[in-house]
Amino acid sequence: MDAQQSPHTKVFIQRDFSDGIAVKFQTRYPQELEGRVDRTTYERTINNINEMFAEAEALSTRTCCESCFACLTAYIALMCIDTYYEKTLKKVRKYLEEQNQTIYMSRGVMLIDPAERGLRILEIDISSIDTPQR
Repeated sequence: MDAQQSPHTKVFIQRDFSDGIAVKFQTRYPQELEGRVDRTTYERTINNINEMFAEAEALSTRTCCESCFACLTAYIALMCIDTYYEKTLKKVRKYLEEQNQTIYMSRGVMLIDPAERGLRILEIDISSIDTPQR
């Protein structure tokens, strides 16, 4: 292997701003996944992530109460409790870990938590070792 050649290819899935500024990732299937992960599995994963963020960003009684409570306590309460959005970030992280373990890693692919990239992109790390699709 050449010193310049990387053992991994990185694919970046951009945010989809077609519906505004809410966290939502494009569902376009990257051609780099061809032969590793089928389109349906990939799209289901991205759609589930998008649904989790949509639910977290929706205005609800819970989020209003959290905001009011934070304001009433001079935001000190936020040091003691996780907000619904923070809980969603943990849920997304856990979901990606499960998906990587059960589907993606065995195929030489790993999805990186978008929170590690400031929710700007969803990074997909593809191993250069040929791994057959299951």
